Amino acid sequence: MFDPCIGFKRECRNVDDAIFIGGGGEGYAEKQGLLLGYANRHGLVAGATGTGKTVTLQIMAEGFSARGVPVFVADVKGDLAGLAKPGNAAFKLHDAFMERAGKIGFDDYAYQGFPVTFWDLFGRQGHPVRTTVAEMGPLLLSRLLDLSEAQEGVLNIAFRLADDEGLPILDFKDLRALLVWVAENRATLSTRYGSIATQSIGAIQRRLLVLENQGAAQFFGEPALDLGDMMMTDDAGRGRINILAADELMRSPRLYATFLLWLLSELFEELPEVGNPEKPELVFFFDEAHLLFDSAPKVLISKVEQVARLIRSKGVGVYFVTQNPTDVPDTVLGQLGNRVQHALRAFTARDRKALRLAAQTYRDNPALDIEQAIREVGVGEAVTSMLERKGVPGMAQRTLIRPPASQLGPIAPNERAALIAASPLAGTYETVQDRHSAHEILAQRAASAARAAEEAEAQEAEAEAREREFRQARRYSGTRVGRSSSRGDDSIGAQLTRTVMKELTGTTGRRIVRGILGGLFKGR
Repeated sequence: MFDPCIGFKRECRNVDDAIFIGGGGEGYAEKQGLLLGYANRHGLVAGATGTGKTVTLQIMAEGFSARGVPVFVADVKGDLAGLAKPGNAAFKLHDAFMERAGKIGFDDYAYQGFPVTFWDLFGRQGHPVRTTVAEMGPLLLSRLLDLSEAQEGVLNIAFRLADDEGLPILDFKDLRALLVWVAENRATLSTRYGSIATQSIGAIQRRLLVLENQGAAQFFGEPALDLGDMMMTDDAGRGRINILAADELMRSPRLYATFLLWLLSELFEELPEVGNPEKPELVFFFDEAHLLFDSAPKVLISKVEQVARLIRSKGVGVYFVTQNPTDVPDTVLGQLGNRVQHALRAFTARDRKALRLAAQTYRDNPALDIEQAIREVGVGEAVTSMLERKGVPGMAQRTLIRPPASQLGPIAPNERAALIAASPLAGTYETVQDRHSAHEILAQRAASAARAAEEAEAQEAEAEAREREFRQARRYSGTRVGRSSSRGDDSIGAQLTRTVMKELTGTTGRRIVRGILGGLFKGR
C-alpha cells in the first residue's frame, strides 16, 4: 500500500499529517503537500479544459481516503469511477507515471483501488439520492425553479402554511396539492399571510412540471439521504469515496448546483461543532463550481459565503473545481486557502486580464513569475499554494502533480453494477416510500367535505319536500298557506318548521353549508 505522506515523514505527525501533492526539483517545488490539520480551510482547483484538473481531484481524493477521511465528489465526465480499481502496467501512461514518480521522489508509488460508494439522483448508476421538499426549503427550491420575487413569496407562504396546518411536504404531489389548496383559499389566506396571486401559483406549477419532465421529481421523496451514509470508512480505516454520477445530471445544471448546495447546507445544519480537528470529517469537491454562481441572486451567494465560512468548524473541507478563479465570487475565493492552479490560456485581452487576476490571488514567490508560470505549465503541472503551519498561505510553487494510484478513466458498466450490489448500502435507498403526507391529508379532507356537503344538500331537499307536503295538505283542507287565519290554528311545530325551512333556503342556510365545507381546511 502506498503512503500518501511520502516525503513528509518528519511533518506527518498528528495535526500536521499531510497528503503528498507533488514536487519536481530544478524549477519546481521540491515537495508540496496538503496538511490535514488545515484541509478543512477549503481549497480551489482551477485550470482550462484538458489541463489535468480531474486527475488532481483524483489524487487528492486518494490521499484523503488513505488517511481515513471520507470524500464526496461529483463525477461530471464519468472518469472518476476508476478510483474503485487499481491502475495497471498495461495502461498506456504507465511508463510516464513511473518516470514522474521517480522524478518527484514518490518512492513507494504503487497501484491501488479505493473504497467507493456510487450515488445517482436518477438511481441508474448508483444508489438513489433523495430529500424531501420540506428539507430543501423555499429558498433553494425557488433557486431551482428560477422563480421571481413575487413567486418566491407565494412559495414561502405555502411552506409557512404547511407548518401551521401540519401538512408534511415530501414530494412534488404534496407541493402541488398544497398549491391548489392555497389557490382555492387565497382570499382568506391573503388576510393572514399577504397577497397571493393566481398567476404566481400557475407559474410555480408550470415550473414544477418542467422540472418533473427533466427527471427531478425522483430527487424528492423518501427514504431521504442519511448524511451518515456518506461519512463511512471501510474495514481498513480508509475513508469511503462517494461518487455522484453527474454526467446525466449536468443536462440540468440548475438542479446539479442546487443539489450540491443543499448537501452543503444539510452538512452545516446537522454536523456538530468540532473546532480545529486533526483531519477533516469529510472533504467535499464541487466540480463545475461556476454553475453555482451563474445568475445566482445575492441572497444565494450570501448563503454560500456563510456556509463556506462556518462549515469548516464542522470539520468539512470544501474544494471548488472550476476553469477560472474568477468564476468564484471574491467573498468565497478569499476563504479558499489551499490552491492548485493548472494552466490558463491567454489568447484574448479578457483572458489576459483573468490570468493576471488569478496570479494576484497567490502569495508572491521572488523566485517565480506566477503569471508566466500559470500560462506555461503543461498538462499534469500546476502552480500550487498550500496552507502552512498556523494557517499561513505558502508561497506559490510550480509543481509536478503526482500520478494516481487508481485507474485513470471510467470502469465498465458491469463492474459498476457489481460494486453497487456489494455496497454496504445496497437495498437501503432503492425502494421508494410514500407515507401519509400533505397530498393524502388534503384528499381525505376533500372527501370528508364532499360527504358533508352531500348530507347537507340531502337534508335541505328533505326539508323542502316536507314543506311542499305541508303546503299541499293545508291547501286541500281549505286553509290558507302562509299567514294563519287565527293564532290558534298555527301550531308551534308548524311555526318552527317554517322557520327552519326559511333559514335553510336563505342566506343563513347557505352559511351553514359553507361552514361545513370550511371544515375542509381546518388545522390538525
